[in-house]
Amino acid sequence: MEILVTGANGFIGRALCAEATRRGIAVIGTVRVKESAVAGVRNKIVSCIDGGTDWGEALVESDVVVHLASRVHVVCESSGDPLHEFRKVNVDGSVNLARSAARAGVRRFVFVSSIGVNGDESGRKPFTAQDPVAPHSPYAVSKYEAELALREVAADTGMELVVIRPPLVYGPNAPGNFGSLVRWLRRGIPLPLGAIDNQRSLVCLDNLVDLILMCVTHPAAAGHTFLVSDGEDVSTTELLHRVGQAIGRSARLIPIPASWLRAMASLAGKQDVARRLCGTLQVDIEETRRQLGWQPPFTMEHGLRKVAEGQE
Repeated sequence: MEILVTGANGFIGRALCAEATRRGIAVIGTVRVKESAVAGVRNKIVSCIDGGTDWGEALVESDVVVHLASRVHVVCESSGDPLHEFRKVNVDGSVNLARSAARAGVRRFVFVSSIGVNGDESGRKPFTAQDPVAPHSPYAVSKYEAELALREVAADTGMELVVIRPPLVYGPNAPGNFGSLVRWLRRGIPLPLGAIDNQRSLVCLDNLVDLILMCVTHPAAAGHTFLVSDGEDVSTTELLHRVGQAIGRSARLIPIPASWLRAMASLAGKQDVARRLCGTLQVDIEETRRQLGWQPPFTMEHGLRKVAEGQE
């Protein structure tokens, strides 16, 4: 069997390619430039992803596609129409890849989406894959639209579709807010997050990779949407203490009430940041366990230890 991994040189892609290779799975990885080539796999250059990308050469010998590449959250958005830009890559690009894959005889398409499709905050009841969707950001909207469009492709072509919606993914040199928090903790910077009484589901990189590879081959995965986590939820405050313990630095946390932080974030136009730090977002992975017989093979301690060993 040979799998095509898009975004092979990304945070998730490199770990996925390495583990797939370790398990004896042949991998074709797409990267944007030659200098980003991933060791141990057959690299193909795909400079951009949109509705017109030519995937022919990359798909010639592929049995399964794992689609990781996407336009992700943009910190300093310069586009006057962000949703349009997200749609070009995440919707049009994904559909074009899926239809090209079906024509090439690919039997299964694994799409890594986002828990943002369910919403920004779960409230009292953890999200399930069957819940009504509530994407708020342009990124999450584009991921949901991609899911819908890919289901149409699967229905039209008979190619199997599997969708995975991860929450925050953490690991060595993780991008985004998690990586920033780790760097601040290393530097001993005080953070106003010592009184956050929320609950967050996260997934360590190794657990996500394990589930993706199960979804590549498991017969019962076809046609389903799966949520994933470590199976252990923590508050933002507890997470920071545990990260600090893992990296050998005591977390310096100031106990400011979450309501104050939300109010200050609102005044600064940073409500989305406050939701991610103060809001509750839990996912129920019971359906993933039942349908696939999957259990998270790694603990949060393992994931945080890997962060400590590899974070720059």
